[in-house]
Amino acid sequence: MKYQEGNKMESFIVDSGNLCEYHQKLTKLDYGMLMFCESGEALITIDLKEYHIVQNTNIFIFPTTIISVDSASDDFKVDYFMYSLEMFQKACFRLEPAFVHFICDNPCYNHKDESNVKSLKRLIRASANVYLDKENRFRDEIAQNLLQIFFLDTYDKVQRHFTPEQINGSNRKEEIFKKFMELVNDNCAQQRDVAWYASALCISTRYLATVVRDISCDNTAKGFIDDYLVLELKVALQTTNLSIKEIADRFNFPDQSFLGRYFKKHTGLSPTEYRQQRQS
Repeated sequence: MKYQEGNKMESFIVDSGNLCEYHQKLTKLDYGMLMFCESGEALITIDLKEYHIVQNTNIFIFPTTIISVDSASDDFKVDYFMYSLEMFQKACFRLEPAFVHFICDNPCYNHKDESNVKSLKRLIRASANVYLDKENRFRDEIAQNLLQIFFLDTYDKVQRHFTPEQINGSNRKEEIFKKFMELVNDNCAQQRDVAWYASALCISTRYLATVVRDISCDNTAKGFIDDYLVLELKVALQTTNLSIKEIADRFNFPDQSFLGRYFKKHTGLSPTEYRQQRQS
């Protein structure tokens, strides 16, 4: 799976495969993907959650998501539409933010209705045909419209099958928690102080702690920040050749020794040990 043709960056790619590039490897995507499981099954981690993917499962992966394929059957195969951040923004700019957040929180859906499966397959075939038509002067625009159709069709299904409370959150605390998680996802590489997030949400640190405790039950605000930051550190150690010092600088640690202690506290391994383990 390549996001580049020669030296020219493509705005979208339509293809199929077993996602071998992500097997046992954390990857932070700078592009998004729509996937449809044609056969087999797999366990896929999307950010910090693991999902069991089976035939006819639709998977939405937005740009900046961290994924890995933890295990997969020999016959596992997905059709995928890979798209740039710019195409995603243009295709989704009219959709309600609450819907986009809902899909981020619920990226996998298994279709039981055969008519839905047939409809999705038609859209996938149309996308593949557009991708292969390299000489079409409106190729990107048509692909963007097809991507928008995917999202609009999903929007219709979500509105029909889920309540407003499920989509938007049923109370003020759930709304704050969603915004907190968005902030953590976007800022954990540079901000590890719970007070910073409370300030950004215009609430007290104590109230943020209460909200997170009430909604998540088994984690704390600091715990979520650490979980996401450790995930980002693992990606950097696995997918870059940056030195430990360079990683410490990138993630705003005072020095590499501080990073080493932090990482070992949360994983049981030093950054070097983790990198060597993953490489082996």
